[in-house]
Amino acid sequence: MIVMRRAGIGLGLAVLVTLATAAYGQTPSAAGPLAGAGDPEKLRTAKALFFDRKYAEARKAWQDILAASTGGQADQAAYWIARASENLGESERSLKEYADFLARKPQDKALAEEARTSRIGLAAKLYKAGNRQHLPLLETALTDSSRTVRYFAALQLAGLGPEVGKKAVPVLKRILEDEKDDDLRERAKLGLLRLDPQSLSRLAPRAGASGGRFVRLRIYERGKAEPTVSLNFPLVLAEMLFKSLPDDAKRDLRREGYDADNFFERLRKLPPTEILTIEGDDKERIQIWIE
Repeated sequence: MIVMRRAGIGLGLAVLVTLATAAYGQTPSAAGPLAGAGDPEKLRTAKALFFDRKYAEARKAWQDILAASTGGQADQAAYWIARASENLGESERSLKEYADFLARKPQDKALAEEARTSRIGLAAKLYKAGNRQHLPLLETALTDSSRTVRYFAALQLAGLGPEVGKKAVPVLKRILEDEKDDDLRERAKLGLLRLDPQSLSRLAPRAGASGGRFVRLRIYERGKAEPTVSLNFPLVLAEMLFKSLPDDAKRDLRREGYDADNFFERLRKLPPTEILTIEGDDKERIQIWIE
């Protein structure tokens, strides 16, 4: 048994934080040009107010444009009204305004896609705040015609936890099968780790990785014989998890004499019979081993 004293509970907690953090994405921004006829000065003013972050004034300006416009210009004014409300933190209002914009069946497909994506982010935010009625919007988005919208919905659902996020698993797996973007793939892996860890053990490992082996992590409170926390996750993900530790956790470990960036290498080389034990200042105990 290897014992490292005074490493503190930070490493174990940091791993837990990493495991428990959802992969959230950021809603894309839209700043496309306005189409159609209209008062150029009013259009310039509305755009300037928005990008100067005077969102209440911008919303009023766009409402005036919407009332006096038709066609594509009216569609885009409706979009920017919703966008202003979103930036004002008026999530319920913005959610409805995006729905009103989409009900117009806008010809601008890119803008419509961004509106659907924005609605997903708002629905997830409202769900976390206790407004459970918005969950169907997230689930429906998993079958959206846009790949971007489907992926964003899956990542947002994964961040809501396994109880409601299970429906996102097929889309997250599809990301790993079809996509090459490393950031997107890592976020999908973290989502699957929360929702369906066993599926990750079946991923094809990189050269040098350790197949279907698992990392077992147990945390014991002082004087307790049974662990208060038990985690099991595929070894193929351990490197990603340790590299994604928060910077403050890494600094704490370095002050104690440990290099978090190289910790995975030490972990990967542990023989199956050896347990790595970390003892905290308050006698908490973390045990990690490989099977």
